[in-house]
Amino acid sequence: MQVSLAADTGSTGTPSADGEALLTSTRTSTDQPLADPVVVDPFLRLQRRLLLATLLLTLVVSLISWPLFGASPARSLLLGGCCGLLYLRLLARSVARIGPESRSLGRFQIVVPALLVVAAARVPTLELLPALLGFLLYKPALLLQAVLAP
Repeated sequence: MQVSLAADTGSTGTPSADGEALLTSTRTSTDQPLADPVVVDPFLRLQRRLLLATLLLTLVVSLISWPLFGASPARSLLLGGCCGLLYLRLLARSVARIGPESRSLGRFQIVVPALLVVAAARVPTLELLPALLGFLLYKPALLLQAVLAP
């Protein structure tokens, strides 16, 4: 691609700032090979895969437990799985914030399992054990990602 600088030259015959910017932008676009326009961070890719695996595992286990154990344990398992997803998302966000000035993880994600236990104790249709098992479903999803990830 040819760049004409005739219109961008001043009275001295040297290119103006706009011409230099045009020349620079033209060089960078033609000298570099075509790259993927969306470059996704590996941490974000892992985070998305882990959240998706946790969601799918929660849905599958909840659907299997519905006919085997009944509606109440399946709902409790599903609620626990959703709380596990929220916990995992909050944990990933606090891990992403770790940097030179912040060396510790946030403590807000601990509220999620505490609220789950309180909700299971107060709401009569929820069962504590299936809710806690559903909350812990992010761990098998994490192990699956470690085994299946390239």
